[in-house]
Amino acid sequence: MEANQSVDYTDMLSICPQALETYQQRGVNDVIAAYDIGNILITNHFYGEAAFFYKLAFNMHSKNPSEHPLNHVLWMIRMVALLKGGFPLKDEDMEQLRSLSLPFYNYVTGWKQYKDNHDALSAVLTMGNCYEEFPTGEGADRTYLSIMMDLFNGNPHLSVIGRTYHNSMIQVIPNNLFMYWDDEVSEDRSNFEYHQQLGYFNCKIFSKTEAVDWLYQNYGIEARQIFLSLNSLVEAEDFLRVHVINQYGGWWLGRGLRIKSIEQFCSVLPTMYEHVFFLADIDVVHNDFFGSVANSPILNECIRSLYHNCYVNPDLFPTYKTGPGIFNRAVNRTLYRCLKGQGQRPSMIVLKHQDFWWQVIETSHPAQ
Repeated sequence: MEANQSVDYTDMLSICPQALETYQQRGVNDVIAAYDIGNILITNHFYGEAAFFYKLAFNMHSKNPSEHPLNHVLWMIRMVALLKGGFPLKDEDMEQLRSLSLPFYNYVTGWKQYKDNHDALSAVLTMGNCYEEFPTGEGADRTYLSIMMDLFNGNPHLSVIGRTYHNSMIQVIPNNLFMYWDDEVSEDRSNFEYHQQLGYFNCKIFSKTEAVDWLYQNYGIEARQIFLSLNSLVEAEDFLRVHVINQYGGWWLGRGLRIKSIEQFCSVLPTMYEHVFFLADIDVVHNDFFGSVANSPILNECIRSLYHNCYVNPDLFPTYKTGPGIFNRAVNRTLYRCLKGQGQRPSMIVLKHQDFWWQVIETSHPAQ
């Protein structure tokens, strides 16, 4: 089905220059064009207009399962746009979503419940593990994590069923600090030397050559092959970091970042947890600075998603494929199992974005 070419959307799109330019260049002659315009609109917070173009794309869709984006995805993101914009969700539209995809229906319904009454437990039970229907790190993972954080932070009895945290019962994150420099790109190790001179950490910097050999020695030929096949330096560092920290325990510090001082590090970061993560202001788990014990259930989940993405979604955007997205998914899976009584909540704290930048971390070349 084609769009009605007699309709001019110029006035509607005048609110968003980027969307208007795309429309003037491409029109809305097919599903992808309407979908792309919808994505531009929702990114710029024009939710009602985005919902309109997602519906337009849905109506043009052939309903053939080989045509992407799939028709049930289009209808789901239309409902998400309406929900984000505070628009009412019609019963018939929700029934349409339910008939197309029950997990997507549960996702939207649970999120709406949470927005309406802030009952995190009810929302999570409604949503189930709906995030599994999405690539790692997409909006569903971020929304789910924000609700999970509300649930566990606000309901301490849910957090440690069957487990008491005494210092003798938990591991301590070792004072190991790991970094990565691609020796084929840069020889600058001044940031590494800065952290060595702090005299607090056991520091190790991996060159690309060392990383290739280390992955082979510790995780085998498959890990080495994937590492060498990755699309960018960003993906390579992402791949290495979860393997290294899961092997040894300690802290990972991304290229271009530095710890302000040992005093700040020790005063802000608690020592009574086996995992310390920072949450960005868009509900994304930072992966460029975090701490964990070795053989972590959360990092094991990260690695599982990492390999899945490298095989199944090799062209996924790096943030979702190898970066923070795999951490969001890992935390969600771990907490969901805990909630379902299938495992104990790990010893973990997720600190706020402000704690990350204002108190602990700065760029490696701070302003003089």
